[in-house]
Amino acid sequence: MIHKIEKIWFRYKGSLRPTISALLYCQLAYFGGAMLILSLNSAFMIIGTLAMAHGMVIAAYMIHDCGHNTLFKSPHHNAMLGKALNWLTGGCYGTYEDLRANHMQHHVNNADITTFDYRGYLARHPVQCKMVQALEWLYVPAVEFLMHGALMLAPFLFKDKKDQRLRVTMIIVVRFSLLLVVFFYSPAAYLCYLFAYTIFLTVLRFMDALQHNYGLMLAADHHADLMKRRGDRDYEESHTFSNLISVNYLWLNLLTLNFGYHNAHHTKPTVPWYDLPKLHQARYGDQAGCVIPFGKQLSSFHKGRVARVFGDESETEGSRFAQRLQNGSAVGANGVSFLTPL
Repeated sequence: MIHKIEKIWFRYKGSLRPTISALLYCQLAYFGGAMLILSLNSAFMIIGTLAMAHGMVIAAYMIHDCGHNTLFKSPHHNAMLGKALNWLTGGCYGTYEDLRANHMQHHVNNADITTFDYRGYLARHPVQCKMVQALEWLYVPAVEFLMHGALMLAPFLFKDKKDQRLRVTMIIVVRFSLLLVVFFYSPAAYLCYLFAYTIFLTVLRFMDALQHNYGLMLAADHHADLMKRRGDRDYEESHTFSNLISVNYLWLNLLTLNFGYHNAHHTKPTVPWYDLPKLHQARYGDQAGCVIPFGKQLSSFHKGRVARVFGDESETEGSRFAQRLQNGSAVGANGVSFLTPL
């Protein structure tokens, strides 16, 4: 029966169990966490906050797999699941189609391309810049909140997205109405949701910060500049890094649905999340120079948290970034989440 279902619906043999398990987990963690938060029992609220945050993390990385059409045979079914899960992550203000197209540009063009120049915006608004830097020093993912805010306002800021205005307005009404209901039920429960969302964004941007040193490029830049690394596999490999949580206890990498196996993912983007460890081992073995020790990841994330607001362009050239990764002093990138296709 399982093999028949897989053959009809799923892209790869053996994918039904891991896919259903991940989906059930993220639903249970998110909605179960919500119930624990709404119980207003202090201990349960703490557990519920952490559970909800992790449910959103798994949902986000399932969306990533949907974008690569690795789960189901039909792109339509991948899109349906991706759109549904994006309501859990709060990324639903942007369309799934934009999310997927933007992420495919990342893979094809070997670049992180953005329409919204948050760095330029902060440079033009020094007071807001200082606030963002202060929040980042306190480990608040202010840049990610800024990007998600821009995603909500994108149809009113960019002409090419103005046809999405009604859709975004309706989503804002629905989501903010639900948040208002939670606030009136219990301000503490509302704060727990905000804290869970902050944890979620922190995890995603921790994983994103050090995986590439492409450097941010504006979509308005000259076409030739955007295309100059297109399809350059050597450039892609040398500018991609794997940030595993553990190389000894591989099950820990499931906390981010194996997203840390980033070199393996870029080698074969259509390989599903559960097969990435096998691909990584086959291609890189146990002595992969592209793997960043977890302690060095933490060190870089901590030391570069304020500098990362504007980044360090010198890290995009030569081996400087790789050297900094290995000694825990890399700055890395901000605002490159696949959930904010801007």
